[in-house]
Amino acid sequence: MDQLKQSLLEAPIIEKNGYHYFVHPISDGVPKLDPTLLREIVIRIIRKAELDEVDRIVTPAAMGIHISTAVSLMTDIPLTVIRKRQYGLDDEVAISQKTGYSENEMYINDVREGERVLVLDDVLSTGGTLASVLTALDEIGAEVVDTVAVIKKVGGENEVADTDYNVKTLINVDVVDGEVVIIDEEGDQ
Repeated sequence: MDQLKQSLLEAPIIEKNGYHYFVHPISDGVPKLDPTLLREIVIRIIRKAELDEVDRIVTPAAMGIHISTAVSLMTDIPLTVIRKRQYGLDDEVAISQKTGYSENEMYINDVREGERVLVLDDVLSTGGTLASVLTALDEIGAEVVDTVAVIKKVGGENEVADTDYNVKTLINVDVVDGEVVIIDEEGDQ
């Protein structure tokens, strides 16, 4: 059994405002992130993503940073992090981030019209964050070459499903009766 699958099956479940949330090192930074798990995920992303025409990796803060940094190091593709902090730079674009349990403003800097980007994220659940990011990148004029989320939590509304974007995933799960259930070990293509 691969490490990603095993780590998800062992993940504790908590509830936030009626939303059942698994606690996992990729999505939360706790429990500890074993380097072999991160390496497995990075290799799977590199194998699954279309990288040939990518100028830049773009990831929302905070839990996409470690994944995207590792992919950047392995592929030599530069990385831009979408931050929750406003800097006021000339090309800054504000976006609203809405997840299953919170709402925030996020800010994209240093992504230019015509750039070809790979969007990486840790979890696709409600799709609120990714839908906002993809819409903002489209408005900037960047070309989204590919989008990959490590884990997809199925069973709820997914805002990205209503867009023209396809999000690849490494594994699809649900939370049933307080436990993670693996729905698709290979994720979405």
